[in-house]
Amino acid sequence: MKKYVLHSPQHEIGNMDSLFAEMILDEALLKFRKEQLDQKIDQSLRNRNKSEFLRLTEELKQIKD
Repeated sequence: MKKYVLHSPQHEIGNMDSLFAEMILDEALLKFRKEQLDQKIDQSLRNRNKSEFLRLTEELKQIKD
């Protein structure tokens, strides 16, 4: 007789681990992107590049919302 493990506690733990790992990865990628944008915004200010500054700050605002 076949044993179905789809609803077993082991399978549910695996799904939770996978979900948790995905959440951590998403958060790390978001933090990395924000840091990148901060650096590029600083660079655009140093270069007095208003259009680039406005574009990057708008992108950063969208990420934070």
